[in-house]
Amino acid sequence: MNDSPHSAAPAIRCSGLTRRYGEVTALDNLNLEVPAGSVFGFLGRNGAGKTTTIRLITGLAHPTAGSAWVAGVETTSGDSTARLQFGYLPQSPAFYKWMNPREYLDYIAGLFELPASNRKKRIMETLEKVGLQDAVRRRIGGFSGGMVQRLGIAQAILHNPPVLFLDEPTSALDPAGRYEVLDLMERLRGQVTIFFSTHILSDVERVCDTIAIIHQGKLVLVSDRQALLEKYSVNAVELELVEDASLPAAFLEEVKAQAWFNSLTHADKILRISVNQLEASRQALLPIIARHGLVLARYEWVRPSLEEIFLKISS
Repeated sequence: MNDSPHSAAPAIRCSGLTRRYGEVTALDNLNLEVPAGSVFGFLGRNGAGKTTTIRLITGLAHPTAGSAWVAGVETTSGDSTARLQFGYLPQSPAFYKWMNPREYLDYIAGLFELPASNRKKRIMETLEKVGLQDAVRRRIGGFSGGMVQRLGIAQAILHNPPVLFLDEPTSALDPAGRYEVLDLMERLRGQVTIFFSTHILSDVERVCDTIAIIHQGKLVLVSDRQALLEKYSVNAVELELVEDASLPAAFLEEVKAQAWFNSLTHADKILRISVNQLEASRQALLPIIARHGLVLARYEWVRPSLEEIFLKISS
């Protein structure tokens, strides 16, 4: 099902992963490979099975059937050492609000049995990586939403795992907080494999290089982001006129007479022309526009948004 094959060993692998709750199947026979080093967008509507998948892969829930591996270590077998292979930020993280970030990360370091000799240095390096070095003495209870999520990522990467699971990390944030978290994910690219579960399509389109779509507990697609956008591309161009005026009849006649012309719509200042021969139309259209003196504010060949593709696939 993967449209973009990768030669390296996958960072995450699921084989027949299934979870049923009585007669309800929350996850149905998930077979999935996540490329090492990728920012992997795991996309689905609320209730599609995203959180269930993460809980099964991380060993926080037991599958009805199937297995999962992270960095080559099986995480569904009850092996306690598997937790060293990943960091995890749940959808609604909880912290001791009376602590400051350094105190909290010291507590987490103890849980992972990080050596005391190197602990302070590692904590400060991690706080600097997530941009919280200037808030090291502030109480967590006074943090903004974006700072809380960045601290959540800090605790998840403190023990330097090869894989990071983020479950809806931006869903409850304001635009500033979302920017902070997405910017941090960009900076972590290549340092750790990021499994990013979300329903916010613009976030996926911004940071993810590989995308999976899950719908009603079933995996329906895995693809390289660019390949996915190109696969569902449409041959159309949008012209935005500087002024809302009627188009010259001679311009419309010349466009419609072209062998590559398919259809045309005009609403307000936006003219959309659909074509059936992309290269020929790209070469011919601009000279036609110039001949008829159209003044444009925008000239753009259209490709579908990830939102349009997602709605089409998951409907």
